Amino acid sequence: MRLVGPPLLPLRAHTFVDALTQAGRANARLTFVDAQEQETVLEHGALVRSARRLAHALRERGVQPGDRVALVLPTGADFVEGFFGIQFAGAVPVPLYPPVRLGRMEEYLAATTRMLTVVGARLVLSDRRVKLLLGQAIARAAVPLGCPTVAELREGTQELTHEARPEDLGLIQFSSGSTVDPKAVSLSHHALITQCAALEALMKPAQGAPSGVSWLPLYHDMGLIGCLLSAIYQAGPLALLPPEAFLVKPALWLRALSRHRATISPAPNFAYGLCLKRVKPVDVQGVDLSNWTHALNGAEPVSAETMEKFSTRFAEHGFRREALMPVYGMSEASLAVSFTASVGAKRALAIDPVALATEGRVAPAAAHSRTVVSVGTAVPGCELEVRDDRGAVLAEGALGRVLVRGPFLMSGYFGDRAATDRAVQDGWLDTGDLGFIEGGELFVCGRSKDVVIVRGRNHAPQEFEDALESIEGVRTGCAVALGFVPPGEPDERLLLLVETTVAPAAALKDQVRAAVLARTGVDAHTIELLEPGTLPRTSSGKLRRQEALRRFQAQALSAPEKVNALTMGRELAKSALGYAKAALE
Repeated sequence: MRLVGPPLLPLRAHTFVDALTQAGRANARLTFVDAQEQETVLEHGALVRSARRLAHALRERGVQPGDRVALVLPTGADFVEGFFGIQFAGAVPVPLYPPVRLGRMEEYLAATTRMLTVVGARLVLSDRRVKLLLGQAIARAAVPLGCPTVAELREGTQELTHEARPEDLGLIQFSSGSTVDPKAVSLSHHALITQCAALEALMKPAQGAPSGVSWLPLYHDMGLIGCLLSAIYQAGPLALLPPEAFLVKPALWLRALSRHRATISPAPNFAYGLCLKRVKPVDVQGVDLSNWTHALNGAEPVSAETMEKFSTRFAEHGFRREALMPVYGMSEASLAVSFTASVGAKRALAIDPVALATEGRVAPAAAHSRTVVSVGTAVPGCELEVRDDRGAVLAEGALGRVLVRGPFLMSGYFGDRAATDRAVQDGWLDTGDLGFIEGGELFVCGRSKDVVIVRGRNHAPQEFEDALESIEGVRTGCAVALGFVPPGEPDERLLLLVETTVAPAAALKDQVRAAVLARTGVDAHTIELLEPGTLPRTSSGKLRRQEALRRFQAQALSAPEKVNALTMGRELAKSALGYAKAALE
């Protein structure tokens, strides 16, 4: 069984240098919204001029076409101008996440050093505040052209435009790293353009360009490609909020959607759940969500229960159930590979987890059911198959590995031919995800490496984690289910690592155990209640299950260090020493 998407629309441009140049002639803008809901506007025409000036400044600094230039910046005009300035210089932007978890600075510096080294970054672009913390990473990675700020490069008046080719690299983005260390995914201008063309075909309104709002990080593909690059490609308005502002006050997202009368806004499933927990009626008085026609839900497993509760809760504000659109994709395919229809109810199947676990087939629910949500069919230009371990294509209703083919697949993992050859064969990308096709739609059941085996049965960790969503005292989206072999026992058992919002208590542990047993019929062997921030995460916020297991077994699970003036001063001093060392070498 193969799912085949419709043809792509004719391409508006062939590179993002062309796309931004065209957008500069249109009457469109980017709006940056801060935590106090103050707004700053950047017209596309002004963005083109700034990008050209930055391109010239980069060339003056020694950046050549094809060089990799890292951006370590928060959401804002500096990131956007820096990103396109790098492309206009013919170089390759490499967005990296800024240091937001200051209690985990040594982990952050080690990860950043590794990523800078993997891509051979020639220069790092930052701003004055973030730069203060990057000295150790710059020194360890031996970045030859240093770490100027966007403000410093913006001072010049001369402009440069390097005419890119479709096959040139337009972006290196790191994969999420939820199961292994993040890999450097190389994407050509053609891959990015065709992905944006596919998204346009799926979300193009009857008249004009779509209007978007996003709080998603710009170093993550859903925020960068799905929102920023798509807005540039279609010359449509986009409002951007800082991710950290959304996490503190989710109502900012809903108010921005209302204020800008936005039609498109994507988010992971946890964001919809966070709105249910944190948004109070007073926070959304007068909010109108009736224009929000594409509420995309992706980047992590989609919960039918969360979608239902969100639709019900915000119906009084004009939100329509059919606006919620589960989607599926990955870094290696630029972003999206499957989409649900823009109208009609979203399909959710209650299936028998035992039949799925033991026989690899979809069967009606038995005593304990598992609900899986359709992520739709293939996007334009894309093909999807589900195969068994021998590579044979499976029929409908059979569980297997999801493979994808299309014009927006990566050129490869930068500098890692062996990993590329393992992931892509004969033009097909093995996603590493397990799923099945039913009724012409794809259902994703989780990562193959995250499967929990209990009494010979394979379980997706989401079966157990979803059971904890409504427990008071458990942090939303902050629990992992793992299989492990306890000391002295012959078989794998269930381990639950759960972050809490309250002090750990025996009663809460009993609630967790009972909820999982009632939902799945499996009794957890070990339940660990943890302080907030203890579980390791990827740069995009996904939980790193296998790393959590490694730390648990090494007795190395610990909460982040408390940040105060002393710890901040120590980090600033270490960074300054790093810059001094880099200057001397």
